[in-house]
Amino acid sequence: MTAFLALDQGTTSSRALVYDSAGRELARAQQEFTQHFPRPGWVEHDPEEIWTTQWQSAERAWRAAGAPPILGVGITNQRETVVVFDRRTSQPIHRAIVWQDRRTTGYLQALRAGGREAAVLDATGLPLDPYFSAAKIAWILDAVPGARAAAERGELGAATVDAWLVYRLTGGKVFATEPSNASRTSLYDLERGGWSDELCAWFRVPRAMLPEIRPSAGAFGACATHGWPITGVVGDQQAALFGQGCLAAGAAKCTFGTGAFLLCNVGERRPHPPRGLLATVAWRLGGTDTFAVEGSVLVSGALVQWLRDGLQLFAHASEVEALARSVPDSAGLAIVPAFAGLGSPHWDPDARGAIFGITRGATRAHLARAALEAMALQAAEQCELFAQALHAPLAELRVDGGAAGNDLLLGILAGLAGIPVRRNADLESTALGACRMAMLGAGVARGPADLPPLAAGARVFAPGEVAVDATRLRRAYAEAVRRSLGWARASAGGGGGEDAPRP
Repeated sequence: MTAFLALDQGTTSSRALVYDSAGRELARAQQEFTQHFPRPGWVEHDPEEIWTTQWQSAERAWRAAGAPPILGVGITNQRETVVVFDRRTSQPIHRAIVWQDRRTTGYLQALRAGGREAAVLDATGLPLDPYFSAAKIAWILDAVPGARAAAERGELGAATVDAWLVYRLTGGKVFATEPSNASRTSLYDLERGGWSDELCAWFRVPRAMLPEIRPSAGAFGACATHGWPITGVVGDQQAALFGQGCLAAGAAKCTFGTGAFLLCNVGERRPHPPRGLLATVAWRLGGTDTFAVEGSVLVSGALVQWLRDGLQLFAHASEVEALARSVPDSAGLAIVPAFAGLGSPHWDPDARGAIFGITRGATRAHLARAALEAMALQAAEQCELFAQALHAPLAELRVDGGAAGNDLLLGILAGLAGIPVRRNADLESTALGACRMAMLGAGVARGPADLPPLAAGARVFAPGEVAVDATRLRRAYAEAVRRSLGWARASAGGGGGEDAPRP
């Protein structure tokens, strides 16, 4: 029996899943790794720990599956997180700066003041926000003594997590990425389909630091241990789009993880979506790019984690649904989970989380209900923007990720968005997408249409299945967001950007 190995390197854990040639899961392994918060608004990972936990998970999953021959390895990853490393020693020069990190706010304000925002958005499809990678790279080069000079000499590499894993897996022989990840850096020109010297100059990132860009399905070298071929690489949210079978223009998905990320396939023409949405590459097969529009909600499942760990309202995240069902509504509570600023459509890195409408009668059950409503409201907001981009409403929204197992959340979302919400039998769409991309790269299928069929057994949540006062909830949430943004402006930011080096 031959198999495929999917490496799913996420924000809080590294996972590995082994699939047979029909796309059925054979085994999995997972390890959490340390989250570092050196200052408010700063989030870091140890790149060596990312690498070690990912490889250990791969070995464990492979052996649990019976150590089958591996025809292809697919890599999917947290996207905008960056590693800067010494190419001579393969050692990072700084901890990885995570996509959630806000320290580059001040740096980007300086670029904005210099009149670069419109040009960056036009070239990359991305606003000037700390979420993206380029300013993170520049910050490391300015913060580490001698780093900028070493980068100019070509001694350093700047890698999103996919390229970091490819580099380490191949023993330093291959330093390569692909467009779904490259297009999240603010250094990739969507029209030209490659790195931009002009963008590199604006962000002060030496072009020589960046990896080669290859198609998403294809050859990325072989693992130095075992010799497994690496045949597919794709960013986690685009992998979920692929794994959900959203292969036609107009098909959309939402992945509920730490954040909630909604992507809609828009075909082979570069999109110009409404303000607040992102334009991004979904994947590159052969020489053809498929594009997507994206709504990025920075905090979603992390809100439930905060209720569990920060407020200790329950012991396990799975308890939130029963607690929320114990009350008919949220009793007027509205939560804005802006723990890391607000993403789509507001893109305000200084916004901060808030709870409005608290009365003496509010209970932990009402907080649980309000949290699920907040998660659904943010996702429904992106669906409205997708309809504007497509000039037609979505036919349905496909969902995956851990929180997609919450029936109440999906019922509320269907009611707010006014469209069916489809949950596939397999919620592991990200890893499955990496596996299916690796299948293409290994040549076992001529194209996406020839891949094995997805598992049957989807459940569809129809609008009206859960009673939702959509008008009231939308109005309360909009007012809560307005006040959250106002508080951010009144409290002098606080996103860590005041400590960021300026260009």
